[in-house]
Amino acid sequence: MDEVVFMVRAGSQAACLEQLRLLCERMGLQPATTPTDAAGRGWVARAVPQTKAPDAEDGGRGPVVGG
Repeated sequence: MDEVVFMVRAGSQAACLEQLRLLCERMGLQPATTPTDAAGRGWVARAVPQTKAPDAEDGGRGPVVGG
């Protein structure tokens, strides 16, 4: 699998969300997960490369991105 995932870790939910937004904006990514503190080591969020636009050949669904 050639999937690339980028991770942001920050001390607060607001900082994690802001850094995720900047990462996506500057690198042409899209969020894959929202910030969570479930791991107990700060706030974490993930981003992946943007998917292609849906077209008639794939039934209009486009690729599915898991998180």
